[in-house]
Amino acid sequence: MSILILAEHDGNHIKQSTRQAVSAAAAWQLPIHLLVAGSSSESLAKEASGIAGVAKVLHAEAAHFEHPLAEDVAALLVQLGADYKVILSAHTSFSKSVLPRVAALLDVAMVSDVVSITAPATYVRPIYAGNVLSTVESSDAIQVLTIRATSFAAATDGANAEVAKVNVPPSTGLSRWVKEDKTVSDRPELSSARVVVSGGRSLGERFNELLEPLAHRFGGALGATRAAVDAGFAPNDIQVGQTGTIVAPELYFAIGISGAMQHLAGMKDSKIIVAINHDPDAPIFQYADYGLVANLFEAVPELTAALSK
Repeated sequence: MSILILAEHDGNHIKQSTRQAVSAAAAWQLPIHLLVAGSSSESLAKEASGIAGVAKVLHAEAAHFEHPLAEDVAALLVQLGADYKVILSAHTSFSKSVLPRVAALLDVAMVSDVVSITAPATYVRPIYAGNVLSTVESSDAIQVLTIRATSFAAATDGANAEVAKVNVPPSTGLSRWVKEDKTVSDRPELSSARVVVSGGRSLGERFNELLEPLAHRFGGALGATRAAVDAGFAPNDIQVGQTGTIVAPELYFAIGISGAMQHLAGMKDSKIIVAINHDPDAPIFQYADYGLVANLFEAVPELTAALSK
């Protein structure tokens, strides 16, 4: 038996989270197969074949995979799944749409957001907004799970795995691609950035004005709380938290963020946390390595200017 990993990509490159999923899969000490679904995706399959630890790449080439939809990818995984002991992927928005469908169609349990694999069918996952770690044991013949990418190191290059074409079922027709609105940015991807500068609702209309220069200084990504997103001060795709993106950068700035549990669940594994808030009793200071009680609208520009010298 083998491990099947659903690879995620942006059409040009395999995402970092997939490399982290490969590292997680090493816990089973079984051959690891990587499924790459796309259109005109030969270069992606080749890139995947070079990831250390990958024994085989399954290349699913089809026109309807130019923009992969959850229903179609789930149908492909179900077609392939009977030959595998484990089907997994990183805990991303896309995989959270695909893997539960796969588990339901295979009539097995779904284990999500795994942070540690302690035995071949025993997993540790956070509950209660990350305040408690729960150990889950599955007895299903096929294990279906997502892993929290930030809990595992990324696999490097160093393999030359076989690439095999697979038969692709026709589109289910259950959904259709309409369009995708992308924001063009020179900033790194939020989930894999080494530095993240996040802001809360208190920054108001000056959210970008205050945070972008600081993020630019570090070559980092911008993040935001759910409250800032809901208020319309920041776009949804930079939301950090339990219902947004989980991050664990080397350096995390929490600016004007009180420290709601929903947000903490998405960033508390950061290596160094710097908090700036006008409220000395803000819960975020309990998690921060460095804290500054100050007026945000004065302190942040001063910090940015000092770092630029």
